[in-house]
This record gives sequence, structure tokens and C-alpha cells, in this order.
Amino acid sequence: MPKEQLTPELRALRSRIGGHAKWAKEPDRSAATAKARRAQLDRFDKQVDPDGVLTPQERAKRAESARKEYYTRLAFLSAQARRRKGGAA
Repeated sequence: MPKEQLTPELRALRSRIGGHAKWAKEPDRSAATAKARRAQLDRFDKQVDPDGVLTPQERAKRAESARKEYYTRLAFLSAQARRRKGGAA
């Protein structure tokens, strides 16, 4: 028997239900996401210094700039998408 075909909206709603259920049971959200946050920060370190030749201070400075560039680009793309959908002036 095939699985019920869900629309994208229903899949998103089902996912939100699961997310809320998970976080309702989580006693320490920060601890639950610590490994993922560390991996995200390590990603920028590796991006700016793949060979590990920079000093820790220089690597941290460049990684911070790479992180800011990444999130600023996401904000820019999000604003463009909202504008295309007619949600923002």
C-alpha cells in the first residue's frame, strides 16, 4: 500500500509538529544543539584555513568574517525571495 501523498504544506506542518514535540521534551536545548553549533563554526575555520597554516588569532578573525558573509548572503537571498513573492516592498 503506497504512503499517503502529502502536499508540501502538509509535510511542512507535520515537520513543525515533530519539531515542537522534540523541543517540548528537551531539558537543555543548548546542550542538545552544541555539537551542531561547534560543527558550523569549525566549517568556517576550515574554509578560511584549509591547510592549518594561519595563527589562531588570524584564523578566528577570518572565520568571523566568513561567518558574517555567509549569514549576510542568506539575509540578502531571503529578502530577494520575499520581494519576488510580493511579501515585501
